[in-house]
Amino acid sequence: MDAKSPILLFDSGLGGLSVLSALREELPDAPVLYAADTAGLPYGDKTEAEIAARVAGLLGRLSERFHPRLITIACNTASTIALGMVRSVLHVPIVGTVPAIKPAAKITKTGTIGLLGTAATIRQGYVDDLEAKFANGHRLIRFAHPGLVGAAETKLRGGRPHDAVFAEAAAGLRKQDGGEAIDTVVLACTHFPLVEDELRAAIGPDVAFVHGAQGIARQVARLIEGQDFSRNDADRAVVTGEADRALAAALAPFGIGSVERF
Repeated sequence: MDAKSPILLFDSGLGGLSVLSALREELPDAPVLYAADTAGLPYGDKTEAEIAARVAGLLGRLSERFHPRLITIACNTASTIALGMVRSVLHVPIVGTVPAIKPAAKITKTGTIGLLGTAATIRQGYVDDLEAKFANGHRLIRFAHPGLVGAAETKLRGGRPHDAVFAEAAAGLRKQDGGEAIDTVVLACTHFPLVEDELRAAIGPDVAFVHGAQGIARQVARLIEGQDFSRNDADRAVVTGEADRALAAALAPFGIGSVERF
């Protein structure tokens, strides 16, 4: 293994930066290549077939060009739809992202859990399986709000998201049958932890928020334990859309020194 070989962190946009932050804590010296399919954003309103073909194709091309030591699909939607396909065609360890229903079920006091995700994520049978396996006996209330992805992207690019977006997300959970008892919310999109403060203000201060970034980082660390790292410069990013100044400014606080179009 080349010591300069990067961990490839893939997302539809900037949501994977929440995973990158956790990864830095676990593996501060590991080289990382952040790859964002910004031209395909958002994934949540695409069909399963579109997402699977797009993710598999992009990760194949990225692997051929950059030879990563490991790939992390830091996107719930892409993982729940395309993870199995990508693992079957790429000969590199791949870590996916799944809704953190298991840890949420362990900490809820009321037994009622909210789940915020994209429409494509919350309708997956994979989520049904997680609920049946880990939240049996609890109530899981799901709500899809595509506007939250755009709100996170706007915030990271220096703008201010509309408060109404977060109020709508809160209402979407609370107004469902039993929603008033929600005390734990699963953020089932890597974009959503980036606007956790805004969601907390809208949903209520006594609600716990759970996401999988730390668990993903720990799994990556386990899989590459003992490998050598070499990183002489800041990490870089590649994107499928425009590599503009606002994007570079959003990435810089996360240790990304350069961004180019792929």
